Amino acid sequence: MKQYLQLLLLCLLPSSVWADLALPPPMAPADGFEIQLSENEAREIGRRIWQNEGAGKVANLVVWNKGEDFPSLGIGHFIWYPKGVEGPFVESFPALLNHLQKSVEVPVWLKEADDAPWSSRDDFYSDINSWRMNELRELMKKTMPQQVALIVQRLQAALPKMQQTLEVEAQRRHVERQFYRVAESANGLYALIDYVNFKGEGIASKERYRGQGWGLLQLLQAMRSDVHDTMAEFARAADEVLTRRVRNAPRDESRWLLGWRKRIGTYRVR
Repeated sequence: MKQYLQLLLLCLLPSSVWADLALPPPMAPADGFEIQLSENEAREIGRRIWQNEGAGKVANLVVWNKGEDFPSLGIGHFIWYPKGVEGPFVESFPALLNHLQKSVEVPVWLKEADDAPWSSRDDFYSDINSWRMNELRELMKKTMPQQVALIVQRLQAALPKMQQTLEVEAQRRHVERQFYRVAESANGLYALIDYVNFKGEGIASKERYRGQGWGLLQLLQAMRSDVHDTMAEFARAADEVLTRRVRNAPRDESRWLLGWRKRIGTYRVR
């Protein structure tokens, strides 16, 4: 699987960008396990993530959704908290900024900002046509390959992190088995990459409602080994953990569920 993901990274980026990203070089496939992805196939994964998060619109690369305490930026809707805001979700935009600075020039004001410089959604949209927003939007538009590469790196590191949280060997084996089962299925790599970006690994202790998470770990745990259609089972388990999240949420999140289910539907093989 490691070789599989590295091949994807190589397809996503031109050689000049690859060299600057300081990513591990692609490795020769081991044990006869070889997955070949064309550049178009790799870019299609990025396009689908952008479609899921922002309907494929440039305007939606820089948004602050109603009912949320933070802006969502880029094709993966990376979270950036304002100063003084502590939310239950893992903040991901600072990691993206660090990643981008390895290969592109980032505006000075972004380099100097420890927190999102808008205190509220109203403040954000009063600034939406400013030079600062235009620079941010342009940066998110021109760095889509790097954003996808970061999401892929996150998935590449996800399995050992998830297994480290499990004390029972049988549970670790089950999660690993389901992970590879999905990865080796048609549409599976897209589904894994999209879900880990969408709802995280499921290992952060604060990403819990009533002690129950909704990330990739919880999804893989919920999968049944005896179901033949792997991607249908992946989608079913995703629906289960997200429906449970809405049921456990301290505030009404039911408005999100229809859109989440539409997204989950793209994981099935048709």
